[in-house]
Amino acid sequence: MPPLQARFLAAAILAAYPVFALSAEPAATDPQPAAQLPLVAPTVAPAAEGGPALKAVTISSKRLDAARNGLSPDTGSTVYSFDQTDIDALPLGASTPLNQVLLQAPGVVQDSYGQLHVRGDHANLQYRVNGVVIPEPITGFGQAIDTRFASEVNLLTGALPAQYGYRTAGVIDIKTRGVEADQQGGEIGTVIGTNGHRELNGSLSGAQGALSYFLSGTLLENNLGIENPTDSRSALHDHTSQGKGFGYLSYLIDANSRVNLMLGSSTSRFQIPDRPGLQPRFMLDSGASIASENLNANQREKNDFQVLSYQRSDAGPLDFQVSLFHRRSTVDYSPDTLGDLIYNGIAGTIHRSNDVYGTQFDASYRLNDSHTLRGGLFAQHEHVISDNSSLVFPADADGNQTSGTPISIQDNSTLSGMLWGVYLQDEWKATRQLTVNYGARFDRVSTVSNEQQLSPRLGLVYELSNQTRLHAGYARYFTPPPTEKIDTTSVALFQNTTNALPSDANTSVKSERSNYFDLGIAHQLTPKLTLGVDAYYREVQHLQDEGQFGNALVNSAFNYAQGRIQGLEFTASFHDGGFSAYGNLARSQAMGKGIESGQFNFSSDELAYISNHWVHLDHDQAWSGSGGVSYRHGPTTYGANLILGSGLRNGFANTEHLPGYAQVNVSAARSFDVGQLGTFNARISVLNLFDRSYELRDGTGIGVGAPQYGPRRTLYVSLSHPFSL
Repeated sequence: MPPLQARFLAAAILAAYPVFALSAEPAATDPQPAAQLPLVAPTVAPAAEGGPALKAVTISSKRLDAARNGLSPDTGSTVYSFDQTDIDALPLGASTPLNQVLLQAPGVVQDSYGQLHVRGDHANLQYRVNGVVIPEPITGFGQAIDTRFASEVNLLTGALPAQYGYRTAGVIDIKTRGVEADQQGGEIGTVIGTNGHRELNGSLSGAQGALSYFLSGTLLENNLGIENPTDSRSALHDHTSQGKGFGYLSYLIDANSRVNLMLGSSTSRFQIPDRPGLQPRFMLDSGASIASENLNANQREKNDFQVLSYQRSDAGPLDFQVSLFHRRSTVDYSPDTLGDLIYNGIAGTIHRSNDVYGTQFDASYRLNDSHTLRGGLFAQHEHVISDNSSLVFPADADGNQTSGTPISIQDNSTLSGMLWGVYLQDEWKATRQLTVNYGARFDRVSTVSNEQQLSPRLGLVYELSNQTRLHAGYARYFTPPPTEKIDTTSVALFQNTTNALPSDANTSVKSERSNYFDLGIAHQLTPKLTLGVDAYYREVQHLQDEGQFGNALVNSAFNYAQGRIQGLEFTASFHDGGFSAYGNLARSQAMGKGIESGQFNFSSDELAYISNHWVHLDHDQAWSGSGGVSYRHGPTTYGANLILGSGLRNGFANTEHLPGYAQVNVSAARSFDVGQLGTFNARISVLNLFDRSYELRDGTGIGVGAPQYGPRRTLYVSLSHPFSL
């Protein structure tokens, strides 16, 4: 394709959807050898020639990138890294949703609505882009971040250094794709597949003097937007349309400083899938009815974020970056008024929005060859709006419907809050073999309550030999409740209605406080084979969890009084020429006791049982695993990966668990040279190759909504065309 046409088509793709803002820090430095997950060598895109001026800019950018990387240490924590080669080797390549990429790391468990659980925690994940924290969205299943703009994705977990606070089960640290002297150009592509999947994507990058840019966009639609509530091949009323955009602009002020602007957006529309054969539970005076397979409830999600950063790195010992960020997240649920009333006794039109403004500052100072000091601050203000307009039926004290004429209840609220923290830490190279990272952070939150904590951290890495590395750490964690998931429902408004809550007790959700211990070892058994094992234990007060307690697919936070989480992870990776393989296996147990907030969402039987028994958390999965192989033969790369689990919890107070499952995915990819038309990359992928039907949720358990099944066999074919400018 001629450069002018290619540039026009890529720009048209990007213009078709609004570009939104993202920004954060780079990948953590010096990842643990056995923690990396090498997959397979990717196809290298064609390079464009660059002039001398651009090369000078590139050299400065690379040095600043290296300095920014140095702001984010990983000493004592566990790091799993995915670069573009690893992502390209996955069955869907760059089209793989970010949550599916992270499922290839040990201890990561999949759930419905695209949620992930790392090491027995519910969500509690922090996303950083180029080191800057991106505030959380309201929802779990709208994947707001596109894998396509990432050059590297690191998952940090375990006992994290003092730099990392608030969401600490896992830090997803994304390094964006940059612009090198040989990378001016872009790519356009399409993906088609079963379930009516249609996708159009494009990217464009370039540089003009001191200014460089990278833009990407994706538009897709299919008929399996949310997990199917039945085991059938096709879901009823499950169409989704989604658009995502990302823009990164960098301007070199001089050889030592630059300004970065990151913009990103995602908008998603979901039909709420229907379940056939349900029986109405409530009656209208008119006698009107509708079959459960014909309901028409919908949900729309929108996430916008923008980050402006200034970075400086002189020839001296000081490096720093300061950022301003904003994120707006909205969710709108539109019920099927008739259907929701007769099947659920409530039809609620729900709007939630969360606006977050904040700043982040990180700096490092090299005292000498043995000590590097790092410090910084983080502050944000957020404002949450919750508007609920509900139709319900009058009911008696036992919840029995007393009238077939619905009444209207308006339950609106707003909530504002502040969160801020500071940290200071020292990376001390005590000996040639031993590195110690010690420090502390202080955090304070003001939302439904005012809480604060001083949190010490200690991490050690010891090189037992050139082939063996030991890491250990302790972290005191302080996890404020997610403001956007604090349930502000007015219990009194719904008394004597068909939406009366099980209890009127409603203690405000508290910040979680925990002690985290982590110990791991990585060993390079041969030049081709690396093995690793990691153990962790967490003792928790005010353990936070989340549940779906209403019709909208939005979770609400609550606390267990006590919690204990422990686990063991095994990893292995192998490389030999064009062949590579990896495997992970994890054992985990996550328990809680005593509900101490949001009690109105629980029945009296559940409250009584949980107050006297340790119960499994609903997302607790005893065994999880993943693995993959990739083999490059000539111009074709063949790949396969596996995800397995022993089943999430279900039943009364999570006393049972669902059956285990395994999903195998395969792919084949190659590049074609089509003469004057240039190079094309083609890929065919099959997810759930053996078409195994498995249930992620069955609709029972603490805070669990409708049943959800994993996808049946799905076929995708993708074609892309890289071009240079």
